[in-house]
Amino acid sequence: MEQNQKSLFENENNQPLASRLRPQNLEEFVGQTHLTGEGKILRKFIEEDKISSMIFWGPPGVGKTTLASIIANKTNSAFINFSAVTSGIKEIKTVMAEAEEARKMGQKTIVFVDEIHRFNKAQQDAFLPFVEKGSIILIGATTENPSFEVNGALLSRCKVFVLHGLKTEDLTKLLKRAITDKRGFGNQKINVSDEQLEIVAKFANGDARNALSTLEMVVLNSDVSKDGMITVTQESLEQCISKKSLLYDKNGEEHYNIISALHKSMRNSDPDAAVYWLARMLEAGEDPLYVARRITRFASEDVGLADPHALELAVAAYQACHFIGMPECSVHLTQAVVYMSLAPKSNSLYIAYETAKKDAIKELSEPVPLVIRNAPTKLMKDLDYGKGYQYAHDTEEKLTNMQCLPDSLLGKEYYYPTQQGLEAKYKAKLEKIKEWKKTH
Repeated sequence: MEQNQKSLFENENNQPLASRLRPQNLEEFVGQTHLTGEGKILRKFIEEDKISSMIFWGPPGVGKTTLASIIANKTNSAFINFSAVTSGIKEIKTVMAEAEEARKMGQKTIVFVDEIHRFNKAQQDAFLPFVEKGSIILIGATTENPSFEVNGALLSRCKVFVLHGLKTEDLTKLLKRAITDKRGFGNQKINVSDEQLEIVAKFANGDARNALSTLEMVVLNSDVSKDGMITVTQESLEQCISKKSLLYDKNGEEHYNIISALHKSMRNSDPDAAVYWLARMLEAGEDPLYVARRITRFASEDVGLADPHALELAVAAYQACHFIGMPECSVHLTQAVVYMSLAPKSNSLYIAYETAKKDAIKELSEPVPLVIRNAPTKLMKDLDYGKGYQYAHDTEEKLTNMQCLPDSLLGKEYYYPTQQGLEAKYKAKLEKIKEWKKTH
């Protein structure tokens, strides 16, 4: 068991920087303060050595394996590492048998399974009886949604902790420590500016392992003077990250300026400008999922029912970005951006909601008309809930003259369709509906 533990967390000089600098305790751990901050539940579990079965879910390089290593260093339990890539059912059963014997001797066993989503159902099932009877405490790490990738019975016995991509300031703090820590470059003289470290942090896009690997490559490829000083130049930095340091300032103003430029270029039906601002964002290291979310908003706010397919395409682009990430997903976002730019424009849905929102806030106490209230109990029926309700499907026109708005808002209109694209058809349909209701 001890050998398995050491193989995951041993610290040797020939290891990559990310491995050498792996935090040994919670004080060195960066980010995830919602889980590991003072008084937070996971921190208490670790400090008090009261570990229960759990799943760490989050993107690469955010601390899932690191938290496992911290638990391994802190716990009095035996700690075994499993890789879902190389371990089969035979290995699982062998270790489970050892853990069961240890339990009989009063020894707890923690089993850490990295990339648990790669285990098939049969392999996951092999853990289940041992988790149920307490032979092992299972800790799994996954980049995939455990709701879909982890056996339901197993998942129900595990607490899921969601880890987020690290913030730029967290990564910058980590990189500064790498420069001064003896496990990193602390024994060398490194001349690197805070701005350069921030560029590396932004390029890493929330991934600590990526940030440290990039820093290591930058330092190893920088100039060394006669006195041993290693100087990181802008040129060597750009060569290592294969991207120029694009303007994305510290306080985030330029971030919002550029997403605004993208949104307004699409609204103005200018695909060339839209693609340019898209490239500015992506090449500066912006999260493609953030861009995809903004495009999805645009699809309903600025296109809407003028082209309902726009929302479908925006959601598809988001899913494609989630599946394959950068740089490959840039073409999916380009397709979405160009489509939104060329689509007919309508903001009628946005205006409808914003107008209705004002009335909803003002009329919060306005009761739902009795005719459209649900009446699941006899008492409710006796109080006339649902009395006079007309089922539209039972009519030839699929329409009724039933009142659905509160009395104070009777006759109020919120949705005013435009003549743009397909919305012209919806406008004609709505006009017919309103005319029918007037005559009935």
